[in-house]
Amino acid sequence: MSTKLLSPAEVAQYHRAGYVIARNFFSNQEISLLHRAAKEDQELDHRSFSRADGESGQVRLSLWNHPGDTLYGMFARCDRMVRSVELLLGGEVYHYHSKMIMKDALVGGAWTWHQDYGYWYQNGVLFPWLTSVSIAVDPATRENGCLQVLEGSHECGRIEHILTGEQAGADMERVQHLIERLPLVHCEMDPGDVIFFHSNLLHRSDQNRSPNPRWSMICCYNSARNNPYKESHHPCYTPLNVVSDDQIMQVGLKRFEESQQDVGWLEDEKDRSAKLLAKSLAAKS
Repeated sequence: MSTKLLSPAEVAQYHRAGYVIARNFFSNQEISLLHRAAKEDQELDHRSFSRADGESGQVRLSLWNHPGDTLYGMFARCDRMVRSVELLLGGEVYHYHSKMIMKDALVGGAWTWHQDYGYWYQNGVLFPWLTSVSIAVDPATRENGCLQVLEGSHECGRIEHILTGEQAGADMERVQHLIERLPLVHCEMDPGDVIFFHSNLLHRSDQNRSPNPRWSMICCYNSARNNPYKESHHPCYTPLNVVSDDQIMQVGLKRFEESQQDVGWLEDEKDRSAKLLAKSLAAKS
């Protein structure tokens, strides 16, 4: 069994605060492989698209539904990741999707305040029994737009979301009052650090105006017992083939461009979460 599973204290922190940062969750050797693979992967770059952030900036990301057999898939499927998420969600989980957030130096856009469930609610997911795991590929600092969270905000339940630029953003009147009552935490991380966060945790990030990039890989998981009641652009329950932790180093630098496996890429026009929200809001007006 992995020696890097989240501890009982870390699991308790997650449920209390809505997030937990696991330092050195991946070794220097493992994260160096991911860093090199991501920066050199032409297919990952080719599949990327941008989203307006409502602040005259653009967020660049690549998004895929199935973990696959590449190095990225080994991170998403490895024992320490999956078993840790199972501890948080209380049972079997499956891979909902993964993405690479590419906050390039000087131009990386912002993310407005939102909850992931604010998007995923539109996809037929009945309960907020999902978690996201963000792996720091580059150093994440205040200067280059690290993740910010409102500690304990997952206890608020799902907040209504509206469109901000091309992103779904939480109702700012409610968010402003929560900011007055809850700690705002800048989640600075070193490469290899990981943050697990609840699908109802309010989070955002600033634009990257620094000379240093901030790339992060985010793996999202849904509870197997939370199978969506309708099909969407993200998968319904699909059994997850968990691999041993040593497969990260065994698979090495295998990139998307070197794999024939279909990972279910989501291009801009196929990522319909914000579009579904816009349609829902229009129907209510």
